[in-house]
Formats: sequence, C-alpha cells, structure tokens
Amino acid sequence: MVLLGDKAASSVYRHLSRDDVEELTREIAQIDFVSNEQATQVLEEFSKLGTAPEHVAKGGTEYAHRLLMVAFGEAVAKDLLQQVTRMQALTPQDIDLVQRADPQQLARMLEGENPQTIALLLAHVDAKTASALLKIFPENLAAEVVTRLASLRPSSPEIVQKIVAVLHKKIQSLGKQDRTPCGGVEAAAELLNRLGGSVSKNILGSIEQGNTDLAGAIRDQMFTFDDFLLVPEVSIREIVAQADKKALAIALKGATPEVTAHFLKVMSSRAAEMLKEDIEVLGAVRARDVAQAQRDLIEAARRLETEGKIVLKNEEEEEAYA
Repeated sequence: MVLLGDKAASSVYRHLSRDDVEELTREIAQIDFVSNEQATQVLEEFSKLGTAPEHVAKGGTEYAHRLLMVAFGEAVAKDLLQQVTRMQALTPQDIDLVQRADPQQLARMLEGENPQTIALLLAHVDAKTASALLKIFPENLAAEVVTRLASLRPSSPEIVQKIVAVLHKKIQSLGKQDRTPCGGVEAAAELLNRLGGSVSKNILGSIEQGNTDLAGAIRDQMFTFDDFLLVPEVSIREIVAQADKKALAIALKGATPEVTAHFLKVMSSRAAEMLKEDIEVLGAVRARDVAQAQRDLIEAARRLETEGKIVLKNEEEEEAYA
C-alpha cells in the first residue's frame, strides 16, 4: 500500500473487507520507512504478477503461458495466469491515472468504445469518477453503460483480457505523475480521510480499542486547525456558541486570516468585534499555548460531531465495503 501511494492505495481499500482495512491501517501507521531492500523484494514479487497480464495483453493466454514458463518455470507460470484470470481487473496504476484525470478528458478517451468496455472501466473506479463521467455521456449511452454495469458477470478471460488491453493502452495516453511513497500516521490518515464518514469513524474506533495513542495520532493528522475552513457555517456557529471565548481568542491568535474570518462571519457584528478586541488585547502569546487552545477546540468540535450536533466535513455519498 505504501509503495502504491495514497490515491491508488485508497482505491484498493474500497475493495477490501472492513477487517482487512482496519488491520492494514494499523500496519501502515506503524511503518516508519520502507528500506530499499524491502521495497525491492516486494516490487520484484509484484512484478512477476504484473508480467503475466502484460504478456496476455500482447498475445493471449497461450502466448503468455509460453513466455512465463520460459522465464519462471511451469508451476509459477500456471499460478500467475490463474491469479490474472481471477483478478480480471485493471492495475492500480491504471485506476490511479483515471481517477486523477479530468472527466472531460476521460470522456474523449472513451469516445467510440462500446458500453461493455466503459462499464468494465467504471466497475474499477470510485463513485465520484464514475458519476462525473456519466453526467457527460449522452443520456442513451449513460443508460446503456449503467445497464451493462449492473449486469456484469464473470466473462471469458480472453474477452476480458482484450478489453483490459484496450483500456490500458488508452489510459497510458493520459500520462503519469511521479509519486513519492511515504508511510506512517500521515499516510493512514490520508487513506481514512478519503474513505470519510462513518466508515473511517468505525475503523478509528476499532484501532482505539487496541492502541489509544495511535488512534489519537491518526485523528490529529486527519483534522487540523486549518481544516475548520472547510467546516459548514452552521457547524462553526455551534462550535463558537459552545466554546470558551478566551480560549477561542487564543486559538485564533495563531490562525490564518482565512480561518479567523470563517469564524467571525457566523457571529453577530457586535460579537465579532468583541472577539477581535479580545484577540488584540492578548498581546504576545506563547506558541505552545496557542497550539493547546487549538487542540482543545478541535477536541470540542469532535465531541459535538460525535453527539450529532455538527458535521466537520461535507461528505458526499459514502461508499460501501464488500
């Protein structure tokens, strides 16, 4: 997961069971770094599996079997081809490229493709990307694609391989961007941020039962003080109403002008002026006191969210786990 990068890894997450996601998140959060030796060993093993679909795409199953048998022996070749057939999927790199691409660009890429091919692609991307594409397609094509998507069944490996080969070639034309792998708490937080909603809360709750400190560290990375800028105004209003005004002034003393303005605009003119004055009369405030006040405000906001009184993020439709 770490070597794939957060975007591709989060795509993989969506196809895993909740138990697997929880276990992987714990492991990712505890990785300080990936040594060159470890990365090489993992990637070499992964490369063998990646070699099989490449040969299949070029010349079909029999051609791939011959080349893989020469390279790795009969047993390994047979195992690789079985795994490819079971997967019947695009690579994580392909999916990552699609989900980072502009929807209009994707629509142009798929011009002329039959609905079955488009449906296979949509089956491997997130709902946000799929819905953006469907909005661009003509209504009759969108309806046909959704129909094919809803009725997708295991197909002949040869047919799937041909479709994947076509998509892979087109996707590569979108171009690639370099990614720098990184593990640890930040990577785990980024993955959970992408999952969002009650799913990430449940995962964090499970992690907290076994490791309170780790769960707290992940939460700190998932929501920072600057993220208040993304919180809906109605929620900010409730946070301000519940907050100690002196503590709020200290917290905003070290905030960006944009975050401060986001808090002030939900207040009455008089209350906003009073808060501005409180911030000004504070004078110099130690950085650690500001940091503590900001942490306290974040914790208070989290409690309000747990109680169902506010939402900290405008979540789109949540995705389900297999």
